[in-house]
Amino acid sequence: MTQSEPKPITPCRVGDAQVGPGEPPLLIAGPCVIEGRDVALRHAEAIRDIAAPRGFTYCFKSSFDKANRTSIQSFRGPGLEEGLDVLAEVRREVGVPVLTDFHTPDQAGPVAEVVDILQVPAFLCRQTDLLVAAARTGKAVNVKKGQFLSPEHMAPVVGKLEEAGGTDILLTERGATFGYGNLVVDFRSLPIMRGLGHPVVFDGTHSVQRPGGLGNRSGGDRTEVPHLVRAAAAVGVDGFFLEVHEDPDNAKSDGPNMIRLEDLGALLDTIQAIRGALASAHVP
Repeated sequence: MTQSEPKPITPCRVGDAQVGPGEPPLLIAGPCVIEGRDVALRHAEAIRDIAAPRGFTYCFKSSFDKANRTSIQSFRGPGLEEGLDVLAEVRREVGVPVLTDFHTPDQAGPVAEVVDILQVPAFLCRQTDLLVAAARTGKAVNVKKGQFLSPEHMAPVVGKLEEAGGTDILLTERGATFGYGNLVVDFRSLPIMRGLGHPVVFDGTHSVQRPGGLGNRSGGDRTEVPHLVRAAAAVGVDGFFLEVHEDPDNAKSDGPNMIRLEDLGALLDTIQAIRGALASAHVP
């Protein structure tokens, strides 16, 4: 696919904030899966208190169902009804926008009643019915770029959302399959996807995931996350997606690639320092 001329970026509405050029960076963060009401509330409040003074627009993320776990025995989450109850409580009690992924078109309506952003998973990013259902809710939609797609091939994905009435759109880079059980990030994908006319988010934690790397579950290396996040900040993105946990080694999903809650503040400081240096050098 031939790359067309970059389009002006249309900001994305997230709660009461706007995401895009000239706006504060978005932070989408939380545990991979909803492990319980108290865990979700505790993480949302802690991350909010880390992100806000550092100038980030914060959106809590956690999944009610991990439908593509490696093993059928793996913990998937509390399910739609209980999961949405937890997310609604986070939104109400912590006072932050919330995001969760969904997997079938019929889930879009119930999810949209609770969340600020509906997320289309990477493996499902080309599913027309899913994209149309998300766009028709009128809520913001975040689409993870499939591990199997080039950034240019996100153009038809955007086209489906726009034709279905979607206006508040985020595109997220999370690495591309390289050989077996490994992902790499082509940082050219960030400006290419921004050229499609919508804000781009970099997913630092799924980019270090090694699908099926531990046999019956995915592996990863959280120590690699800061390197990739720093690079994305230098290239230029509108937001960052980071799965965060107070005790990732004992998390119920994606523990190896989630960063520790205690390390989040320093990483956000680094992001803002890089953004500040670029602004001082008048780098667009």
